[in-house]
Amino acid sequence: MSNLLTSLATLLQSYLHWLSSLSGELATLILLIAFVVLAVIELNYPKRKLPLKKLRQSYQTNVSLFIFNSIVISLLSAIPLILVARLNSGAGLLSFIDNPGGKALLSLLLLDLLMYFWHRASHHFDGLWMFHKVHHNDPYLNVSTAFRIHIVELLILTLVKTVFILVTGISQVMVTTSETILTLFIMFHHTNTTFSGEKGLGQVIIAPYLHRAHHSVERKEHDTNYGAIFSIWDRLFGTFAEYEPAKIGIKNSSPQNFSGLIKFGFSSDKQVTAYEPDLNLSAMIAEAAYYKAEKRSFTPGNELRDWLEAKREIIRMVYGDKPGKKQSNSSDNTTHCPFTLC
Repeated sequence: MSNLLTSLATLLQSYLHWLSSLSGELATLILLIAFVVLAVIELNYPKRKLPLKKLRQSYQTNVSLFIFNSIVISLLSAIPLILVARLNSGAGLLSFIDNPGGKALLSLLLLDLLMYFWHRASHHFDGLWMFHKVHHNDPYLNVSTAFRIHIVELLILTLVKTVFILVTGISQVMVTTSETILTLFIMFHHTNTTFSGEKGLGQVIIAPYLHRAHHSVERKEHDTNYGAIFSIWDRLFGTFAEYEPAKIGIKNSSPQNFSGLIKFGFSSDKQVTAYEPDLNLSAMIAEAAYYKAEKRSFTPGNELRDWLEAKREIIRMVYGDKPGKKQSNSSDNTTHCPFTLC
């Protein structure tokens, strides 16, 4: 097993070393070809059949965001990551590594780890989720969703990556290589397709079925599979999960056009906040009723009273004492008592 891992690492080092000769023009061409190929694949072999009109709207919106973001980033500092890498060449924590392939491999692993933590933070801090929710609000997941990024999130991420380059000291060519590989994988795992051996591939990298779960409307599902390239980080930090989501996107209605999404990123609607809990009132009431029964040593004859008291207390705790407060659908079934005498 160790020999196999060593061989794979050596192969990857050689591949990355070869890729590091990529020019910006060639990298752009590779990404464009990959985008077209993945788009053709998902249109002909979709995992989920999407309405053509809605899919076309998703593509138009996402491509518009990509063009707008590219123009803004370019105007700000003329491809800032490459510029910083050029100025910081030969410095940083990785400057002591002489092997170009080893340095390239370590750079890619560290960048992928950085992206994991950034992505996880974007889900757990409301200030970041406010902009990241723009990426998640696409109900028709497809390869172009990879580029549905709010400009503020992109600017913050660019700053984070700039600090990363300063600390590690990776070269200009490695920045181009890493960004190309990262974008290829992000496009790939957003693709609306499935294929034989996908779950086996998911043991190593973030495959489409894993990232599809990440785009679920349910928080317990979308707070998983944060990785960009390798799935090892999710396994290591306990966020790996395999689900087939019932619905993609975010809860409640949100804009699907370019200008609407720019404004949507600045909204702090509590309905779509990162901290919106998934309330299961039936389970909460059942647990409260259990503790009431436990206090009286499970003496029979009081099950209905315990249940009703628990229900009143939980609803008051969740919704307050305001009369006429409409309850969510999750409480529709709370009148059904699980005890045999109800």
